[in-house]
Amino acid sequence: MWHSIKKYLLNNRMNRNGIKILLAGRNTLCHPKQVVPFQDYRQHTPAAFNISVPIRAIQKVEAFDKQRCITVHWEDGSHSQYPYVWLRDNCQCPQCFLSSAKARKLSIEDLDVNIYAEKVTLTDSKISVVWPDQHLSEFDSNWLKIRRFAQSARKEKQEQLFLRDQQNWGSQLQIPTVNFEEVLDNDEVAYQWLRNLRQTGIVRLKHAPAEKGQVAKLGKRIGYLRLTFYGLTWQVEDKIDASNVAYTSGKLSFHTDYSALQHPPGLQLLHCIKPADVGGETIIVDGFHVANQLRQVNPEAFRLLTSVLVDYTDMGVDSYDFSLQSKQRIIDLDHNGKVVQINFNNATRDSVFDIPVELVHPFLSALKDYVDLMYKPENIVSFKMEAGDILTFDNWRILHGRRAYISAAGSARHLEGAYADWDEAMSRLRCLEQALYGNE
Repeated sequence: MWHSIKKYLLNNRMNRNGIKILLAGRNTLCHPKQVVPFQDYRQHTPAAFNISVPIRAIQKVEAFDKQRCITVHWEDGSHSQYPYVWLRDNCQCPQCFLSSAKARKLSIEDLDVNIYAEKVTLTDSKISVVWPDQHLSEFDSNWLKIRRFAQSARKEKQEQLFLRDQQNWGSQLQIPTVNFEEVLDNDEVAYQWLRNLRQTGIVRLKHAPAEKGQVAKLGKRIGYLRLTFYGLTWQVEDKIDASNVAYTSGKLSFHTDYSALQHPPGLQLLHCIKPADVGGETIIVDGFHVANQLRQVNPEAFRLLTSVLVDYTDMGVDSYDFSLQSKQRIIDLDHNGKVVQINFNNATRDSVFDIPVELVHPFLSALKDYVDLMYKPENIVSFKMEAGDILTFDNWRILHGRRAYISAAGSARHLEGAYADWDEAMSRLRCLEQALYGNE
């Protein structure tokens, strides 16, 4: 149990250079626990979980009017700063925050950006702030700890939210493999499936029924599938008057799907219902890994592929008639210069090219260098899908293709495919993580 808490409260606001200090007693031998119940949120989740979350103890709080912030000193010896304006902006009371939707109700036009704290009160696990208009805001210590502004704390939280620490690979990759039915029925297996999918970029699901409809089940497991002009699901077969080069028996070079959409699908699901008797092997490559190789061996080529906008087009009739145009960089970077998306489909790269004529040769040379790196043996993984295999992979990262196959009546290769987006997959991953492990 906690010792009695001794508090020093400042009842009157000090001058702008004043410091308000509040101390709380602590027990160094044990941390009190909060039991947080998690109710059933979907059909595949167990009925309830009881998660014990340790309370992060606050040792001392200092309020600095001149800097317009409070400093929280934690029991472990670290400290964190929280600006007054941020605290007021994030008041958790029912007037300012809709708890059921986890959404802010306080509008930015009603926020006083120069606000100061009239009074600060500390208990063992909560800080209370009274503002000049006598509005009361209360902040739980766990809530504050998670939202620290220190660079290391922000990096840790961003990694938890987005799983950006992805593992690059080459030809030695052993594709993570799980059982299809376990993904549908077991939350821990589903969580590991999505986590591996995010970190490695590809996971193979085994032993699905060799019949249509299985990718739709995976879509429901995530949330829902993405509808495109090819339908909610689509059949990859050798077809007469094919609306896509994938619907032939020929070789498919490395590509990402649907670059002709301005926002290509983030995930692809491919279910092998009937493999080809001869040929049809799948090939994959980690586009991020190869892009980073290009950055090292040919910086100018990398610069061109990360700066030039390429025109893509796709026209035809499938589930719907379509006429698509988009502009994409072959390699997209985030604000830190990290590779985050590959957009490359040579079949739909438009002959219309909106760049100065003198850039055409340098650009195509750069693109050729990138693709040549993809086809180096040390970068390629090749395998033949079996009936009941479902490949789930990151369409923003993994370039895939296939070798030509012999198409014969009665033994034709048949895959069923579908798309989903990372927003839905990451949402499901976070919901599963919260339900299973109680991460906030």
